Amino acid sequence: VLKHSVLIATLQHLTAKDTALMALDTHAGAGLYRLDGDYARTSAEADEGILKLASAASNASSPPLPALLQDYLALVQRFNQGAQIRVYPGSPFILQHLLRERDKLKLFELHPTDLRALAGNVAQLNAGRQVAVIQEDGFEGMRRFLPPPSRRALVLCDPSYELKSDYARVPEMLQDALKRFATGTYAVWYPIIPRPEAHDLPRRLKSAATKAGKSWLHASLTVKSGAGARPGLGASGMFLVNPPHTLQAALRESLPRMVELLGQDRNACHQLESGG
Repeated sequence: VLKHSVLIATLQHLTAKDTALMALDTHAGAGLYRLDGDYARTSAEADEGILKLASAASNASSPPLPALLQDYLALVQRFNQGAQIRVYPGSPFILQHLLRERDKLKLFELHPTDLRALAGNVAQLNAGRQVAVIQEDGFEGMRRFLPPPSRRALVLCDPSYELKSDYARVPEMLQDALKRFATGTYAVWYPIIPRPEAHDLPRRLKSAATKAGKSWLHASLTVKSGAGARPGLGASGMFLVNPPHTLQAALRESLPRMVELLGQDRNACHQLESGG
């Protein structure tokens, strides 16, 4: 919810300007996900996320959702027929849905199973040359597209962090990207888990942005303590460099509502900070 609502708000802002935009997704995944499939039903994470938002939105006695969450829910519902949400768009499909014909999308995926699923899902879009699916390490592959011809870019970097090395590669990628293309918008998602590398990551990202003299925005959402019996990630963060100037106010309004609606225990909280 945090990652994709921030991604949508960022992209809406960037596509309001006429000039073409290049979007790069360094770890694209399969692109589309069934919420009624065996894997999704076993983890049941959607029940605690998007489906809780949908329930709140349809409850007449509940106050309306903030605009950022309304836009997120509306986009997800466009991938579904009727009121029930059975299909969930991953970041590649969110990006493609909001891009205009003149914009370009580069999707990087190394995992063979996810790559096959992604290529098959993207083929259904009939998007032609607008979308490129690339079997390559996104950390490396994205470098050759910066700076883009239009001098406007959004980079989403959200690796699984199953490889411990990802925690070091993300800030290195950001530092290198800012040298290549200082005015791009960079969005990094990361899990907040009890590992020193995870807690050190935002500090390293702030350092890279500050060193490049760029503004940054950091939002985190905790829905439960990590020690709980329920499956699923308890907390995560989004770190943006050169964020839209409208995003901080939108998050200030939305984060408390996310805590209220998605919080699973008394540890639920949020944080929002900025610099540069």
